Amino acid sequence: MKPSRRTGVDAHVTTRIYTRTGDAGDTGLFGGGRVPKDHPRVEAYGTVDELNAALGAALEATRDDWVRECVEGVQPDLFVIGAVLATPPAGSGRRSPEIPSLPDDRVTGLEAMIDRAEAELPGLRAFIMPGGCAGGAALHLARTVCRRAERRVVALAHEHPVPEAMIVYLNRLSDLLFSLARLENHRAERAEREWRHGTG
Repeated sequence: MKPSRRTGVDAHVTTRIYTRTGDAGDTGLFGGGRVPKDHPRVEAYGTVDELNAALGAALEATRDDWVRECVEGVQPDLFVIGAVLATPPAGSGRRSPEIPSLPDDRVTGLEAMIDRAEAELPGLRAFIMPGGCAGGAALHLARTVCRRAERRVVALAHEHPVPEAMIVYLNRLSDLLFSLARLENHRAERAEREWRHGTG
């Protein structure tokens, strides 16, 4: 195939990242149908996507191999959760697409990671300031995005069916990210800054 005279690229290349279908402020869902981009369903899966991106950034900052392994294991789960949230119940005009599901043992797997991290960490005596080394700070930030994703999913669940396992997973994941942030700082020998009332 010869390059196009007008663009200088192969003429058969037609796939573009932009589709223009969302220019009116709505977006398509898995299985068909469209909703406004500020719909609770879009807020929910969009924030889960934001969380996954925050974890990707945290991976670049994290230096501990085991912490990285934990985060890398979580990211595929978030794709599954996002796909489920982006798929409304089958109904008129909607098909039921095949989407993956979270394995039944994923929450217990997160709990096992939390227990392993906490076994190495000193006990908490006060609230701690988010921060520390680059990896620890990035994981603390991802934890707050996770909490927001959880809130968005709970809000969606008030109006539409949401698998309870998704909410439980995000709740446990935020705990894991807190423990991993502390562990990253601990192994990097960065002391935690405690917040105490009246000390600023």
